Amino acid sequence: MCDVHLRDVLDVRDVLDVGLGIPDVRRGRIFVHQRRLATAITVVCALTVLAMPTTAFAAPSPKPEPTTTATPAPGTKSLDDVRKEIDELYRQAAVATEAYNQAEEQTKVQSAQIVKIAQAIVKGEERIKQLKDQAGAAARLQYRTGGLPLGAQMMLSGNPDAFLDGADRLREGQQATQGMLAELNRTQSDLGQYSKDASAQWTKLEANRVKKETAKKEITGKIAAAEKLESQLEAKERERLAQLEQEQQFKAQTDWLSSGILREINGKASEQGRRAVQFATDQIGKPYEWGAEGPRTYDCSGLTSQAWLAAGRGIPRTSQEQWAQLPHVAIKDMRPGDLIIYFADATHVGMYIGDGAIVHAPRPGRNVTITGAGTMPILGVVRPDK
Repeated sequence: MCDVHLRDVLDVRDVLDVGLGIPDVRRGRIFVHQRRLATAITVVCALTVLAMPTTAFAAPSPKPEPTTTATPAPGTKSLDDVRKEIDELYRQAAVATEAYNQAEEQTKVQSAQIVKIAQAIVKGEERIKQLKDQAGAAARLQYRTGGLPLGAQMMLSGNPDAFLDGADRLREGQQATQGMLAELNRTQSDLGQYSKDASAQWTKLEANRVKKETAKKEITGKIAAAEKLESQLEAKERERLAQLEQEQQFKAQTDWLSSGILREINGKASEQGRRAVQFATDQIGKPYEWGAEGPRTYDCSGLTSQAWLAAGRGIPRTSQEQWAQLPHVAIKDMRPGDLIIYFADATHVGMYIGDGAIVHAPRPGRNVTITGAGTMPILGVVRPDK
């Protein structure tokens, strides 16, 4: 048994027990039998019931038994096969979404770099004009002196002392002219390099534009295929499909909690972590939309990146970059506000809020919600404010 120490009657805030001043996530009363592991897990998982306001729910049976379904005819798919196919299509859409988001971020960086290069080119051209004007003034001065060498000018001067003073100034002017010409050459060389850099950035920008368009087509295609599969089901089959999904999540969360991991996790949220959790939970009920960063819709990493931005900490936009760039922490050491990265390719992310639960933006057709942290394969945990 996994003892999660839940009281007999708990408010949703008590179930989460994060101590973060989370706003009114949902005020339904949930009745829990303390010694029944499966019931405690159901509360922690918060499967769908947390999304329904001002409604009371009785505790379910310890563990749902899969409903017996008729054996499919040869050549046809079972409902569980359909569920797996739909899940895989949405997974593929999530992978493409990460590629799209990454290309979008790179496009922003490259666009900013092109702007900087353009500004440098303008400054360089202005400096070249100034240097050429100075070079022209020096040439006109030499013309007025007839282009004579210093020795000849001194011999022809009626006042050698005055000439020597002037010669020193002339030498200084010649040295300045030489320095000016060297700077002119350097600036012209820089402009040439700027032009090459700009061309390279434009090439990258175009490549990312193509990458985004390719990813966009793949995303929309996978989502359309998943929606088509669902639309072909009868109403009762769709209900059963939802039940199968809940059973799968329930089992995954049960297996995760059965390890006793929840007894080891007791970290307290930082002040920034509290603010990040509050922002994320404030978004509960808002629709998932791939590529979205709010304020009305979110994808998974759009939600977590915006939550931490609201907390005063900018983090990478995508779940893959969050995994690659943010400090890693052990699961047993995680605390509310930390990000749990899912799947081997780091294509999903949720924010840990305490008591074995996360808030996340699941997938197309779903809303930002709370669910069990163990309902998906965990790759690892990262901490934005370590």
